[in-house]
Amino acid sequence: MSQEKVERYKKEKANRKQILKREKAKSIMARTAGILVCAALLGWIGYSGYSKWESSQPTKTTEIKTDAISDYLSDLQAEG
Repeated sequence: MSQEKVERYKKEKANRKQILKREKAKSIMARTAGILVCAALLGWIGYSGYSKWESSQPTKTTEIKTDAISDYLSDLQAEG
């Protein structure tokens, strides 16, 4: 039994750098995924809040009278 432990320890020691590198990469990927999910969630909450606030605001309307332009154009056509 102890010989098996020694052999396992030797194998782990030989691959320790690769194992640590793999674990570090997994940790970084998990953190990055968590950050992306949080950013997407915050963006969605912000967008939803803004659109709800924007829809509750009264709509702004502007009236434009084009009588002067229409008269001017009709005068130009009458002369031509």
